[in-house]
Amino acid sequence: MATTATPGIWSRAQRASIDRLHIRLESFIVLLVLAAAMAVLSPFFLSVSNFLNILLATSTIGVLAIAATFVISSGGLDLSLGSVMGLSGVVGAYIAVNLGAPSPFGVGACILAGAIAGYINGQIVTRAFVPAFIVTLGMLGIARGLALVISGGRVIYGLPEYLLFLGQGRPFGIPVPVIIFVITALVAHFVLAYTRFGRHTLALGDSEGAARAAGIRVERQRRILYTISGGLAGLAGMIFMARINSGDPTAGLNYELTAITAAIIGGTNLFGGRGSILGTMIGALIMGVLQNGLNLLAVQSYYQQMAIGAVLILAVFIDQYQVRKETRA
Repeated sequence: MATTATPGIWSRAQRASIDRLHIRLESFIVLLVLAAAMAVLSPFFLSVSNFLNILLATSTIGVLAIAATFVISSGGLDLSLGSVMGLSGVVGAYIAVNLGAPSPFGVGACILAGAIAGYINGQIVTRAFVPAFIVTLGMLGIARGLALVISGGRVIYGLPEYLLFLGQGRPFGIPVPVIIFVITALVAHFVLAYTRFGRHTLALGDSEGAARAAGIRVERQRRILYTISGGLAGLAGMIFMARINSGDPTAGLNYELTAITAAIIGGTNLFGGRGSILGTMIGALIMGVLQNGLNLLAVQSYYQQMAIGAVLILAVFIDQYQVRKETRA
């Protein structure tokens, strides 16, 4: 016989689901308010060309933010995303330009270089028991230095036409990087929200001890997550490389900060256990609109970095407020 739930009594899962929905709605409202403010402050903001510029910039940050979402929601942290992105772009450009390999090899080299860096992060975190903060901070320096070594400290120009299409092509008027970002986000959303791997990822972030007791292979899960994170950073490096028609060893500088901020704004708990790819997409758009608006207003770059840092602190504060509210409920 069917039973009716007692009004006012909610399971923990139901409350968490509703809270995640509220976070996404709040983030979406913030995006609308920010866009409206920028439209008032700059007459160029609402132009079609500027809208496409926002989407193009968001595509790179968005893919990095998806990588951050996977790792952070599992209770981890990856500070090497920006540097791995830069290294991947240099490796892909070196393979395609200096070695003259076919374009698909350049694309594969970008993703593989990022995945290898992520795999190394995961191995050290799980086997050497070094905190993820230290490991990925070290990888930040290693990847950046290796990119400079491979490129000889110079930008590698002259990508083949196929690679340029991946960064500059516009089938049906839609930039290819935006298409790549949307497809990546949809696949990532399905994996995190509807697969056992996604459930294990969130369970690991919620309580590592409980995850072990439930039979989840914690170390293996973390290694896979860091490898995925690195691979996505490699994909972002490929997009950025193809957009600017070069492999730049300084690409992605401080991008990890923006990516982490976008993930947290979108509802991912900095300390694990909760993550939303759809929320991350909104968070990435917020960061894209913020940076684009500040550029239109001719705000100098170091003030932009201050603004991003302030947004990060505010996002973490709001996130922890939500966590405390859930705990009291």
